[in-house]
Amino acid sequence: MHILEKMLAFIKRDFYIHISYRIAFIFEWISTLTTVATFYFVSKLVGQTAAPYLSEYQTGYFPFVLIGIAFSGYLNTSLQSFSSNIRYEQLLGTLEAMLATPTKISHIIIGISIWDFLFTSITTIIALLFGILFFKVDLSQMNFFASLVILIMTIVSFSSIGIISAAFIMVLKKGNPISWLVSTFAGLFGGVFFPVEMLPKGLKLISYFIPITYSLRGLRHAILQGYSFRMLLPDMIILLFFCVTLFPLSIWVFKKAVELAKVTGSLTHY
Repeated sequence: MHILEKMLAFIKRDFYIHISYRIAFIFEWISTLTTVATFYFVSKLVGQTAAPYLSEYQTGYFPFVLIGIAFSGYLNTSLQSFSSNIRYEQLLGTLEAMLATPTKISHIIIGISIWDFLFTSITTIIALLFGILFFKVDLSQMNFFASLVILIMTIVSFSSIGIISAAFIMVLKKGNPISWLVSTFAGLFGGVFFPVEMLPKGLKLISYFIPITYSLRGLRHAILQGYSFRMLLPDMIILLFFCVTLFPLSIWVFKKAVELAKVTGSLTHY
C-alpha cells in the first residue's frame, strides 16, 4: 500500500472515532473561542502598557496574543499527540499488530497522529477567523508561504520532542516528563502570551533554547507585518537547526524503544 493510502486510512479511522464524540468535538472549539474572547478583554485592560514591548511587531496586544493562542495548539499537539496515541494503541491492543506489519516505523508514528494535526489546523483557522470577524484583527499583510514554512518547521521540531516522549511511553507505559517539562517552559518562556522581552535577563536566556520562541516571532512577523523570507531568515535558520538535529534523533530513539519492547516482550503490556 502506498504511503498516501496509509495516511488516508489513518485519517479516516480517527475521523470516525472523533465524530462519534460530537459533544467533546464541539467543546474543544468553544474552549478555543472563549480563550480568544477572554484575551480580547484582557487586551483592553492592558491598554498601552504593553506598547513598548510590542514595538517590534507594530501592533497591539490582542493581535500579538491571538497568534500565540492560535498557533500554540500545534505546540501542544506536537508534544502530546504521539505519546497519547501510542498509549491509546497499547490499551486497545493494536500497537503490536501495527508494528508487525511491513509499514515503516516512521510512517506509523506519523499516521497515528496525522488526524490530530489536521484537527489542530482547523481549530487554528477558526481562531484566526474569529479574531478577524468579531474583533477586527487585520491580517491583510500576511505572507502566507513564509508562515507555512515556519509552521512546518515548528511542527517538525516539536514533534521530534513528542516522538521522544512517545518512546518513554513505549518502554515505561506511564509517565511522560519530557512533554510536561517542555510544554510548561514553552508556555512561560516562549512568548505565547507575552513578549519574551518582558522577562528578566536571566530568565530571558531560557527562551533562546526553545523552538517556539523563534517560531512565534517568525509567525508574527510573517502574518502581522508580511515579512519576506529574507527578513525571516535568522529565525528560520535556527528552526531548521532544531529540525535537522532533533528529528533524526527522535526516530532513532523511538526505534530503540520498539526494539527494547520487543526484546522484553512488553509490546502487549499496558
